[in-house]
Amino acid sequence: MSLPFLKSLRLPRTVPVKAIAPVAFVVAGALSLFTATWAAGVVERRSAEGVAAALAEAGHTWAEVTTDGLQVALAGTAPTEAARFRALSVAATVVDADRVIDAMDVLDPAALKAPDFTIEILRNGDGISLIGLVPAGAGREKIVADLNGLAGDGSVTDMLETADHPVPAGWREALDYGIKALAGLPRAKISIAADRVSITAISDSPAEKARLEADLSRKAPKGLRLALDISAPRPVITPFTLRFLIDGNGARFDACSADNERARDRILAAATDAGATRKNACTIGLGVPTPAWADAVTMGLAAMKELGSGSITYSDADISLIAAETVSQEVFDRVVGELESNLPEVFSLHAVLTPKTVAQAGSPTIPEFTATLSSDGRVDMRGRLGDELSRGAVESFARSRFGSASVHAATRLAPDMPPGWPIRVLAALEALGELDNGTAHVRPEIIRITGVTGSTDASDTVARLLSDRLGEGANYELSIRYDEKLDPLLGLPTDEECVAEINAILTAHKINFEPGSAQITADGRDTLDKIAERMKDCSDFPMEVGGHTDSQGREEMNLSLSQDRAGAIITALMNRRVLTGNLVAEGYGETVPIADNDTEEGREANRRIEFRLLKPQETTTPTAAGEDATGGEVTGGEVAGGDVAIAVQTPDDTTPKPKARPDQPADN
Repeated sequence: MSLPFLKSLRLPRTVPVKAIAPVAFVVAGALSLFTATWAAGVVERRSAEGVAAALAEAGHTWAEVTTDGLQVALAGTAPTEAARFRALSVAATVVDADRVIDAMDVLDPAALKAPDFTIEILRNGDGISLIGLVPAGAGREKIVADLNGLAGDGSVTDMLETADHPVPAGWREALDYGIKALAGLPRAKISIAADRVSITAISDSPAEKARLEADLSRKAPKGLRLALDISAPRPVITPFTLRFLIDGNGARFDACSADNERARDRILAAATDAGATRKNACTIGLGVPTPAWADAVTMGLAAMKELGSGSITYSDADISLIAAETVSQEVFDRVVGELESNLPEVFSLHAVLTPKTVAQAGSPTIPEFTATLSSDGRVDMRGRLGDELSRGAVESFARSRFGSASVHAATRLAPDMPPGWPIRVLAALEALGELDNGTAHVRPEIIRITGVTGSTDASDTVARLLSDRLGEGANYELSIRYDEKLDPLLGLPTDEECVAEINAILTAHKINFEPGSAQITADGRDTLDKIAERMKDCSDFPMEVGGHTDSQGREEMNLSLSQDRAGAIITALMNRRVLTGNLVAEGYGETVPIADNDTEEGREANRRIEFRLLKPQETTTPTAAGEDATGGEVTGGEVAGGDVAIAVQTPDDTTPKPKARPDQPADN
């Protein structure tokens, strides 16, 4: 301690010299403590900075460094156990390994697994909602943009979240399929995962349900698991009909109706108990006359089991039971009596025991009428009718139902026909019209309808029709066989297939017009006939018939001419009994060429008719084959060798306007 310092203390003169020593020791201790604390802080800071710099240089940015004296603590979550060990090794290169404290955690390997990416899309009349988790690189904006194109006037509510993980295999294909499926489902919920798409939707009818299921299954990508739950509203059944019979061919239903699943199961179980062995279907529908329907039906089937032969028909609350002539009077009376006593009050029973036939010499000829429908649509009628008025009514009905050129009548007039004979004949013809081919045989005591159909509901329909036209006491026999090869629902084309096939017909033989006219030339009739035949299964789809010309003549004239020609095609199809309510005529003039107008071959190609599928929110401007309205490549449903591909949605495009140009000779 220096003398000047001691002098600076300026001890009072009264302080004894002996007190100076303790004060000096206190000051020296304070200075030593300060110096040690400062030195330790420098060591801690330099150790922390050095270790942190070394860890950052080695890529361990996840590690956190703290110091406590000479100890260096490493914290943070290491992605792997190996990364934790490497961080400790890097720290040991800067400070002694004994000074390094391991306070690190290791990431749970399960946390590294990619999440389950799913999207749930809900669509109804108000718009589209989507919720779920998608990969960050999966194009969330494009998903929303595609759905905006489908929403129309509705809104798209986006509640999607993203995660930064690789796009799983199959995700894009499943997503594209789900969005395309939604385009044809105005009321649906679609759940999309990389390997599975679930679709729940409501269709307008059972026929529409079958078409949707076939279409969606056919378009699903390979390897994708598809779950379909398409529901259709229950049909209104009027009259509510059921018919069960037992004869030499066994026990079976000609028609079966139920109001719910439980009633259906009870009815089918009762039919099985009565001897039915074939697989039976029972239509569930609306219009049941009473909740006690199943009770009444099961009682009637139990009665038929005891009778052993005959038929029972329910038409709303009216029941007709016809026992075969083989049933004894005693059994008939007992069974009918028990049934009448136990039926619910609303039902009315009419029971008849068929009398035994006794052959008598000189008996009059039994009147008969037979109509045969062949597979090519020809109807041959023969048999007896009462008078000219009845014959005229029957022939007029047949021609209106089957076509004038398809009916051949060879009936005879006979007096004293049974009462109601014309009504029975007309009902039989109407029933025959429900088949693809078959025979209607009318006798005074019974009507027999036999044949083949492509509709699973034909037997129910015929039974319901005959009961409605002839009353609940009518006696008829049905032998109608379903042939799936004739089922139109199994072979219905999709909307894209319809357009493709029609344009393929036009490619094979185009429709030509008289020069400068909308008059179709004679060589186009066969092509129109083929298109009309194809349109029978395609009339439900909205399509545009587009007319195009070459560049000869004024553009305004070409635009008008192309419009007239498109309209002439629709008129020609209408004359061929095609439903044209979903067809729209559009003329484009020379604005969409597909070939060079400077050559005769190019001008010939540009003079054409094209069919185009109309999608929601799309423009009416077609493009040259192979391009969309923005110049991009068409991605869906190209027609091989045709003039046009399926239209793409281009909301910002507008129809090109004719440009001013000098007149040229017209040869369009």
